Formats: sequence, structure tokens, C-alpha cells
Amino acid sequence: MQTRDASPPTIEDVARAADVSTATVSRVLNTPQAVRDVLRRRVVDAVAALGYVPHAGARALKLQRSGTVGAIFPTIDNAIFAKAIEALQQRLAQGGRQLLIATCGYDLETERRQAVNLVTRGADALALCGVGQSPALLKFLRQRELPVVHAMVWPPPPGTLCIGYDNARAIGQAVRYLVDLGHRRIAMLAGLVRDNDRAAARVEGVRRALLDAGLPLPPARIVQRRYGLAEAREGFRVLMAARPAPTAVLCGNDVLAIGALLEAQTLGLAVPATVSIVGFDDLEMARHLQPALTTLHVPTEALWCAVADALTAGIEQQTLRSQELEVGLMVRGSTGPAPRR
Repeated sequence: MQTRDASPPTIEDVARAADVSTATVSRVLNTPQAVRDVLRRRVVDAVAALGYVPHAGARALKLQRSGTVGAIFPTIDNAIFAKAIEALQQRLAQGGRQLLIATCGYDLETERRQAVNLVTRGADALALCGVGQSPALLKFLRQRELPVVHAMVWPPPPGTLCIGYDNARAIGQAVRYLVDLGHRRIAMLAGLVRDNDRAAARVEGVRRALLDAGLPLPPARIVQRRYGLAEAREGFRVLMAARPAPTAVLCGNDVLAIGALLEAQTLGLAVPATVSIVGFDDLEMARHLQPALTTLHVPTEALWCAVADALTAGIEQQTLRSQELEVGLMVRGSTGPAPRR
């Protein structure tokens, strides 16, 4: 004859084990900052020892919150977004919140559907990449008065909360650096700008900085490719086939730059003696390449922790403020003076 498993522990069991009231247990689970450290630790230890799990539906009904936050990323097939997810999830978890992730593949309609799905499933707030969402999605979010943070861009459009950086100004640093090294034939290997305001801003930043230096960016010196190594290598070949060939190539992110470095080796082009290459993001791999990649350092962990804090503040109906972070140029071995020809 089979025996039934013991009933799951209740909040009353936790209260008895911790020698506190059920109200104290509830406060520890819902607003831990409002409970003294000694009591909070006793309750947390009792919860862990008993294996108590709060009833999510009852908790959400009581608080009118689900305890979940949604985030939509273009892809997770990129180390910069993997690092972002880790930072966001860890910071939210410190406040007892769960992260729900969706991807949209840089497609605005998919992003809209994913946002609706996350909100339907009870997400208390949303993190989005960029400010290029569809009008239908923006209207949907306004109607629900949901806390929303737009990440990785600056400046914020009116009525929008942004935590990020000025993509155009950031990449302009790299252009001025290359010009100071004597480069005059500067090309760009960009990401696809359609439905990607960050990629578009980086192209505009390169164009603007070259114009300020009195240099052109003719059509033959700019190509757009998807963020993949094979696509990057093919795009770099196209750029270097021009005559005269560029002496420096700015890349829309480090994935494109790594592909460019690999293709330069295949083509027998010395980096940086023949061509200098610059990335954007400063992935961990960038400093371990040969030569190490000159790139723009994005403070990814700090950015997404700030996003988590802003979302938490919004859920708690606190004042929300946009925040700009700085992007710095990391000079390494993939860039050098323009070759003398």
C-alpha cells in the first residue's frame, strides 16, 4: 500500500519554526527591507529548512503584483546580451523578483507580441532595448501605465525613461582617434540599421565625426551585415576589395570586429600595419585576441543593474529618472598609425 507524502509546509509552520507571527513571515517574504535583520534571518532560515514555497497566486492577488519583470532582447546569441541578462536577473533577485525573458530577432512586430505575452502573464514592469518600438506597442504600454525602461540608448525621447549611452557620440571617439593616427580612408562594417536604432545611431556617429574631420564616407566604404562571424567576414572582404582600400575599419560591435580580424588573417592583411580594426562593446574575448581588439567599452553590468533598480522603483511607485552612462575607448593592438603609401 502506497503512503501519501506529507502535506507541504504552510506559512503557519514557518512562523512556528521561526518563533514569529505569520504577519512577520509575510513581511519578510513581501517587504524584507521592513523587517529587522535578526528576525529576517530566522524566517529565511525556517523557509529554507522547511522548503516552504509561497502560493504565487495568493501573493500576487494580495500585492496586486506578480513579482515578475519582463525583458525583451533582440537575441541571446551575443555575449553582450548574455551578460546583460545575468546582471539584470541577479539584481532583480536581490529584491525577490523573477525575470522573464523573451527575444524578438530585431523584428518590431515580434517585439510587440512578446511584450503583450509578458504583460498577459503578469509582468509588473518591462525592460526594452532601444527606443525604436512600434507605435502599437508604445500605445499598449501607455494604456497600461506599466513601468518601462528603455536601455542602451541616449538621449531619451520625451516621456520615455532611458538608461544607456549616446551611441553616436561614443563611436565618434573612435573616429577621432583614427584620424589622429593619420587615417583618411576610414570604412564602416555596420550592423543592419533597419529596426535597430542603436546600429543606426552608430552609423550616424561615424558619418558625423568624419564630416567634422573633413572626410567622406562614400557608399563603397560602408556595408551592413547581420551580427555573425560569417556575415562579418564577407562584409570585410567587400570593404577591402575597394580601390584604394581603407586603412581602418570601424565595426558596429565586437562580433563584427572579430569576424573582420579573422578575415584579415585569411586575406594576409597585417593588423594593424595594413589595416586597423575597431569594435564596440568590449566583450571579454576582445582583450584575448591576437592582436587584442581596440574597442569601445560599454559598462554592461552597471547599466543593467541600473535598469533593474529603475524597474523596481517603478513597481514601488517611486520617482523614476533617466540615466546616462559613459562609453570609453579601449586602445589595444588592433589599431596603429595609417600605413604610408
